[in-house]
Amino acid sequence: MPKRVDHEKRRSQIAEALIRVAAARGLHAVGMRDVAAEAGVSLRLVQYYFETKEKLLLHGLQHLVDGFTARVTARIATAGADPGPRTVIEALLLAALPVDEESRAFHLLHTSYTLLAVTDPALAAQPPFGNARAAEDAVTALLRKAVETGRAAPGTDPGAEAAALLAMSAGLGTSVLTGYRTAQSATAVLRHQLDRILPPAP
Repeated sequence: MPKRVDHEKRRSQIAEALIRVAAARGLHAVGMRDVAAEAGVSLRLVQYYFETKEKLLLHGLQHLVDGFTARVTARIATAGADPGPRTVIEALLLAALPVDEESRAFHLLHTSYTLLAVTDPALAAQPPFGNARAAEDAVTALLRKAVETGRAAPGTDPGAEAAALLAMSAGLGTSVLTGYRTAQSATAVLRHQLDRILPPAP
């Protein structure tokens, strides 16, 4: 009886190999042959699933985003059934900081994909670039809820603070990648800003 192949699992295996190779060498230097070698499969198999390098890169981006979403969800789940705006925002921001191998790969490759999207219309149309405001809108909505329930500092502007927090998170992540500051320092800066906007309960 022929062995049944789990195609989705195989595609994920190849996407994870792409992420590992790109995190080590840079997205611009990745070839389909490199990914095949890292995944332990033939070049022909990679081409069977993705046909072109462009399609492989697009799938790799979605796999990267899915992994990030899963890490955020796992962080939130540890806070119980009703985590509150502060917990959700903190989970989102801290999951993006390059504090371990997985988050470092996410930040590095997300930045690389962003730069490619500037000149690649096909990539720019993909999530998260096709809906670039999704994260900002989500954080804005959480901050608005905090304002409405009295959990935010007086005078908080949800939209402005959401944009500032996300920009700060991205900048801090890059500073960790380049060795300018430690992951612990970046985490402390983010929490300091969150304490200003969403003060801990007495």
